[in-house]
Amino acid sequence: MAFAELWSLEMLVAAFAGGAFSATVGALPSFSLAGLMVIVGELYKLGARTVGVETLPVDITGSMAFGVVLGPHVAFGGGAAALAYASKRGYLDTEFEYHQAKEVTRGLGSRPDVLAVGGAFGIIGYWTATTAATVGVPVDPVALGVAVSALAHRLAFGYSLIGAAPNRWFDMTPYERATTDGEPMADGGSTTVEPWLPYQYRWSHVLSLGVLVGVLGAYVAYLTASAFLVFGISVVVLFLLNADVAEIPVTHDITLPASTAVLALVDAPLTQLTPSLVATSVPLWIALVVGAGFGLVGAFFGEVLQRVFYAHAETHLDPPAASIIVTSLLIGLLAMSGLLASPVWVPTPG
Repeated sequence: MAFAELWSLEMLVAAFAGGAFSATVGALPSFSLAGLMVIVGELYKLGARTVGVETLPVDITGSMAFGVVLGPHVAFGGGAAALAYASKRGYLDTEFEYHQAKEVTRGLGSRPDVLAVGGAFGIIGYWTATTAATVGVPVDPVALGVAVSALAHRLAFGYSLIGAAPNRWFDMTPYERATTDGEPMADGGSTTVEPWLPYQYRWSHVLSLGVLVGVLGAYVAYLTASAFLVFGISVVVLFLLNADVAEIPVTHDITLPASTAVLALVDAPLTQLTPSLVATSVPLWIALVVGAGFGLVGAFFGEVLQRVFYAHAETHLDPPAASIIVTSLLIGLLAMSGLLASPVWVPTPG
């Protein structure tokens, strides 16, 4: 992308529509749709490579799942901002047990002002991701757009940026005392400690999940030469979370760095990766070990960042997106230093 696209009227209108659409259907439902499009797009690429097609007429993954239609920097960020605005305006009246501005599974209907907020923050996410990708900031531009948009909506609507003093960032005991004593965990706005996932915040659970899911992410990448297919699978699983199925883990901050790190061992650009090239370049056992390691790192930072930016705050700043910023930066820096053969999809300067 180029800086000229920042002010392209067509792209701004499309980004506004993407953010507004997510506001009406909900931030997490729109993200789940993005995951579905990732799977479709990556299977399409895999099939095209199999039959020898080198140039794809449509990049479904890039233009749809990570573009202004469903890209999380536009859609999820816009939906989360609209939710924060609707909560501040008193439009929400739900039985959600935590701060209502964190209920990203719900849609917001068709209030014009809510849709306008979603659209405006869709543009902010688009600007952030486009600028980062153009400059070559070595992080996932989409994840960066999600995080910057969340911080921006907190500032814009009068919420606290973090919600707690530094010495309380990792303190989850108020939540644990409440659940142990059988007291209500929240009252729709006053409880100060609200874990992102109550069943996925204990360190032993988080790190075990990181290793095991990281292995799966590495294996899928090894078989398919796709950095994003297993990410899409992780995101599609969130349809079950939207459907209120109990204790569904969130794992895309684990699978994406795991799959990317495996492919970063291969000295070839992403567009030239094939399953046979990956198999001849990297032993499977090394791929699985690397995947486990990067999955562990992704899970670790997901929990660290949820405790800092989510648990004590009033609105949704996405912990997986924040974790992906860190892990993509790690992969980018390792590639730039020569310790990994390729940055895969992570932008680099120049």
